[in-house]
Amino acid sequence: MDYRSIDRLDRATRFGRRELFRLGCAVLFLAGVMLYAYTRLPTVEHTLLAVAAMIGGYMAINIGANDVANNVGPAVGSRALTLAGAIVIAAIFEAAGALIAGGEVAGTIKKNIIDPALIPDSNVFVWLMMAALLAGAVWLNLATAMGAPVSTTHSIVGGVLGSGLAAAGMAVVKWKVVAAIVASWVISPLLGGLIAAGFLYLIKRRITYQADVIAAARRQVPWLIAVMAWAFVTYLLLKGFKHVWKISFFQASVIGFLAATTIYLFTRPLVEAAAARLENGKESVSQLFTVPLIFAAAFLSFAHGANDVANAVGPLAAINGALNVHEVITRATIPLWVMGVGALGISLGLALYGPKLIRTVGSEITVLDKTRAFCIAMAAALTVLVASQLGLPVSSTHTALGAVFGVGFLREYLKGRHARAIELIIAHHPAESRAELEAYLEEYQNAPLERKREMLRELKGRPPEQAHGLDKAERKQLKRVYKEQLVRRELFLKIIAAWIITLPFSAILAAMFYFMIRGMMI
Repeated sequence: MDYRSIDRLDRATRFGRRELFRLGCAVLFLAGVMLYAYTRLPTVEHTLLAVAAMIGGYMAINIGANDVANNVGPAVGSRALTLAGAIVIAAIFEAAGALIAGGEVAGTIKKNIIDPALIPDSNVFVWLMMAALLAGAVWLNLATAMGAPVSTTHSIVGGVLGSGLAAAGMAVVKWKVVAAIVASWVISPLLGGLIAAGFLYLIKRRITYQADVIAAARRQVPWLIAVMAWAFVTYLLLKGFKHVWKISFFQASVIGFLAATTIYLFTRPLVEAAAARLENGKESVSQLFTVPLIFAAAFLSFAHGANDVANAVGPLAAINGALNVHEVITRATIPLWVMGVGALGISLGLALYGPKLIRTVGSEITVLDKTRAFCIAMAAALTVLVASQLGLPVSSTHTALGAVFGVGFLREYLKGRHARAIELIIAHHPAESRAELEAYLEEYQNAPLERKREMLRELKGRPPEQAHGLDKAERKQLKRVYKEQLVRRELFLKIIAAWIITLPFSAILAAMFYFMIRGMMI
């Protein structure tokens, strides 16, 4: 075999080696978790706890692989962070959030969707929780393989719902709570999309549509950074540290306002100095949002680690508590080793399998620059704050993806509106005045927003010419531009379909797993 054949064989097997390495690392982690958990309890219980710990670690790996992409994907897609840098930042802050602010006590029934009083005994409760955890993890694994970011909370809720139905029948389910969770499928992405699109349009009106973009950026960007600081400080205090420090929305808002004021005074001279070195163009302004995006990725990861680690370790802590006291429990103390399983599992899953979903969120749905990614990060924090004050259920995954879709669809709308304006201009210029048409188009492109509107009003006030300033082929090209889609429809539909089936699919899987576990244990 010559060297060229060896090189071709090496390239052909490279993908398989990478996959084997990822699988090997995950298996070693789960084996270590099982061995440690096996020593925690005596007699038969230690076997159950070891299996439950393995499932909890598997769930944590899949949370890291799927859910964390929402926090860092926009920053990577806009090139504010490299993929490797995003993984390092997210892993550190996810683990820090879980260990520092993950809480010492967790509710055992996620979202209180079933009534624990109707569960017959502690054995049924343990089987129920194991089935729910395994179903949620398997669905997350499948969704990650398909490249579909889904809600981990909905996955585990579906698991608890399905195994609860299998264990105790229809009466055990609190259907009003389930209905509220289903409502979040619509509320979260719509609210996130509207807020992200609103901020992007505000930035365009106040900065990128101005004649002197740099001067507008010097005035507006410090205020935008201050608003982001208020949103994220308030968000972290209410959500990131809610397990260790109870604080009202008003108190968190005041602290956030003080932090925002300080950051505004600090960043204003820095923004002015940075803007002075930039060229007058919207692409240059995007560079001013690089540092805020890096902080946003870190803060979102910390809050996610503090909140969503419960999806992995909450059921495991419940199983650990039930095996210790031999009764159904509604609140469980989370041992340090259980929290460590969640923190390490999420970080490992992100490092091994996270890049696929990070690319999907950051660059495959729609093209993101730093300005658009900034709006998505803002929406992720503000949506949770607004929804929590209105008492609306939200999903962080649906919120982040809704913000990405909102930005993309706003771009489509603005691009279509611009194309219609160009068509109007062309319709009012005869073919023999090609130079006049080009001069008018150049003036329109460079004009501020109010002047553009005035120019279009003037054109609408007189009848169009019979001949156009562009030939037939050029007019067809213009129509193609008008119809261009800036959001990938096939990916959009795939993600929506995955959201819809998350809860019912997890529920069916959990019911199947419950009967399997029950059959093996009886």
